[in-house]
Amino acid sequence: MYEAVRLMFVSDAFVAQIMYRARVRFARFRVPFLPWLLHRLSMSWCQVCIGKPVVIGPGLYLPHGQVVVDGITDIAEDCVLFPWVTIGLTAGVFRGPTIGPSVNIGTGAKVIGAISLGRGCMVGANAVVVDDAPAGSTLVGVPARILDNR
Repeated sequence: MYEAVRLMFVSDAFVAQIMYRARVRFARFRVPFLPWLLHRLSMSWCQVCIGKPVVIGPGLYLPHGQVVVDGITDIAEDCVLFPWVTIGLTAGVFRGPTIGPSVNIGTGAKVIGAISLGRGCMVGANAVVVDDAPAGSTLVGVPARILDNR
């Protein structure tokens, strides 16, 4: 309990995750107004915007805030999203990315469209990912390409 309280004062992103989990729980039980309020507080206080249809597995780590996740997006367990990451949609498509387990997405990276990142992918800082990536790949550049690790 002490550790959770300490993290709430040290990390805005931790508070944002607590608000997200509470928002989902309140919405599941059809509690009025509180899910909307928690979403607004998360955006204004923590600079973390997680859309309504987003599904996040356990163990998501946000070292800092300034993260946007939107669309019908799935994020599996044990992923890391560094600051200024945007995960979202392309024009006219409401299905967002599917992020596999243990994926690390570097600072400023964008993952957009109905794409899939396999288990253990690494997305470099400021990369713009618009295509699927197999498990274990490292993506860099604009648009992102898979590094040849030969």
